Amino acid sequence: MSNTNSVLEKTEENKNNTTVSNAFVPVKRKDPTDVMSIFTLLIIIFVSIVLVIFFIFTIFNIFNPNIISGVSIKGMNVSGLSPSDAKYKIDNFIHSNLPEEITLKYEDFETTISLSQMDIAFDTKSASNVAFQLGRQGNIFENNFCVLSHLFGNINIEPVVTLNNNLLTKNLEDLSTQLPNPVEQSSYYIEGNELIVTAGKEGNIVNIPATIESIKNAISTFSCKDNPVEIVVQTGQPEEIQVEKIHEEIYKEPVDAYYTKEPFSVHPSENGVDFKISVEEAKALIGSEKKDEYSIPLNITTPNITTNMIGTEAFPDLLSTFSTRYPASNRNRTTNLILAANKINGTVLMPGETFSYNKVVGARTIAAGYKEASIYVEGQVVDGLGGGICQITSTLYNAVIYANLEITQRTNHQFVPSYVTASRDATVVYGSLDFQFKNNREYPIKLVCSVSGGIANFQIFGMHQDDDCEVQISSYETGRTPTAIYSEAYKILKRDGQIVDKQLLSKDTYKRH
Repeated sequence: MSNTNSVLEKTEENKNNTTVSNAFVPVKRKDPTDVMSIFTLLIIIFVSIVLVIFFIFTIFNIFNPNIISGVSIKGMNVSGLSPSDAKYKIDNFIHSNLPEEITLKYEDFETTISLSQMDIAFDTKSASNVAFQLGRQGNIFENNFCVLSHLFGNINIEPVVTLNNNLLTKNLEDLSTQLPNPVEQSSYYIEGNELIVTAGKEGNIVNIPATIESIKNAISTFSCKDNPVEIVVQTGQPEEIQVEKIHEEIYKEPVDAYYTKEPFSVHPSENGVDFKISVEEAKALIGSEKKDEYSIPLNITTPNITTNMIGTEAFPDLLSTFSTRYPASNRNRTTNLILAANKINGTVLMPGETFSYNKVVGARTIAAGYKEASIYVEGQVVDGLGGGICQITSTLYNAVIYANLEITQRTNHQFVPSYVTASRDATVVYGSLDFQFKNNREYPIKLVCSVSGGIANFQIFGMHQDDDCEVQISSYETGRTPTAIYSEAYKILKRDGQIVDKQLLSKDTYKRH
């Protein structure tokens, strides 16, 4: 019993001793400086990794010879390509998506125009260089950000589209005369002892700036491949009849013809021309009522010595000649050719003077004797008053080129005519289209025209100059489509058998029959 109590007492004592002992054992805690050290180490490691990655990324971008990722040109992905490879890829893409010609449309009227004749160009070289410069133009941070941002978002670069504005403007100006209901400009011509003034009429003209923008947009978006481009049309007004200006242009005192030998110089005769009424009376006559045509009486005074009287002495040298054939059996057409030729025959142009076909030949009217014959109207062959006289225009055009005179206004037909090849023709429409050229020689020239036996012929006489060249004309088709024929003509100048100059005369588009 005592032993048992003794054991219990010792056990209790040990239990108490143990409790006391645990209460005084110290607990070991983490040092805050150790935690901070670990955190700092982790940050240093992370920053080091980032810096290494940034350094590698930067070095890769600096020495990357190709366009960065996420870049397109004209919607085509050029990532990873060199600028030259990107240009080659886009050039092929553009070439495969552009037609040879585009169709221009206004209501029921349609025509075509060749892209090659507009000198259309996409600046893919600059676009490829712009693509290559992405991620390379700023500091390393800006460049890396640019590269990263384009990994998650595409950028598309549109090449600049350029075209020959002057050539396209000329084509659209010509197109204005082919539209339904075109503008007719006021004009005048002398018929006997009367000045015939024709009033203009309002009509449709091409809004050239807006149409050019439509064409550029259609080409840039490739929408012209399967769809016609709408011609933007507006109403145009003819110029007002300016009586004072007309009087200034026609007024002349009679001048006798003469020439001198040392130095040689020709002074052709000129008829005296003046209004038979005052300028104010002429204004009142035209302003009294609206008419299609007005007649102002003239005083014509003939000189004592005409140019024809001094003939060969004044114009000793044949500068050029050109002929075309016509069907003599077609009496109406032949009559029209003879009437137009007779108006031109004997015309003398002084140095610097400009010849206007419409002012010399005048309006083609029944009163003037013109007959119905085939003409082109809105792409169709129909009978019209004065049909056929464009053959005289075309024959003269070629003679003028061979004389190396300066062409100032010329338009091709809608269809290639039968009497000359493509780009060797010239058409006229009174009030709209004229054929004009300038005597750019040192001496006067004389036009001699004949229509007989199925041959229309022009000869241009003058005097040879030291700088005269042999003239050749090179004309050829540059392409054909189901609806159009494209052609070009060049004037080649030779001296002593050697080519000294080659000049573009025209680039033309014709409809196919």
